[in-house]
Amino acid sequence: MTKIHPLACVNPGAKLGENVEIGPFAFVDDNVIIGDGCKILNGATVYSHVRMGKDCTVFPGAVVGAIPQDLKFEGEESWVEIGDRVNIRECATVNRGTKASGKALTKIGSDTLIMSYAHIAHDCCIGNHCIIVSFVGLAGETDVEDWGVVGGKSGSHQFSRIGTHAFVGAVSKILKDVPPYVLAGRDPLRFEGVNRTGLLRRGFTEEQVNLIKDIYDVIYFKGMNFSQALEYIEANFPESEIRDNIVRFIRTSKRGIIPKPRPRD
Repeated sequence: MTKIHPLACVNPGAKLGENVEIGPFAFVDDNVIIGDGCKILNGATVYSHVRMGKDCTVFPGAVVGAIPQDLKFEGEESWVEIGDRVNIRECATVNRGTKASGKALTKIGSDTLIMSYAHIAHDCCIGNHCIIVSFVGLAGETDVEDWGVVGGKSGSHQFSRIGTHAFVGAVSKILKDVPPYVLAGRDPLRFEGVNRTGLLRRGFTEEQVNLIKDIYDVIYFKGMNFSQALEYIEANFPESEIRDNIVRFIRTSKRGIIPKPRPRD
């Protein structure tokens, strides 16, 4: 049974699923679809042009679906699309897309956590099982692939990409793409190794983790440029999802990928 608090404001044009809860002083606009089991807690705001899956929670002060903070926006129809079991914590913001991007869509996958005060700008694409930690600011058209983690107080340049299972350390400036399965840290942001702990926790085997390490040893430490390294990897490593994810990501990078570590004192 759907429960709407008498002090909530829900536009009659909003479509609410079964067992939805809308708390006091929450606002749900017209042209919104909220799936079964969602909770829009007290003081949260869901503006128009939002599609939300099942069992999501929007915490107090969060704003989902506000128009983009982009001077190219001209009032066109654009959307925020959110998967299932997404938590959007206190005072986080998720903005709609723009037609200038060619997508007009900001997308968040399922089982993702957007922590307090994080900002997801227009046309970002956040995958499944991602964690965007408190005070992160993702500029427009940033992509975070499945299982990506972005540490607190980090900020991305527009059009940046973070690969699957990558972990970006806190207070990072993301100016170049972070490839899959890696740890990235320091200033300027650099490759700091393979995300070994995260991968093992998610069911990767020691053999798979060692394969990833061997591939990145070629990319960063064998004296080749990236094009040469990718050709070497394709010729000398058996075809696999891991190999192909890394090659695909680097080959399609427009900003270039983060550099290798500097020698340490």
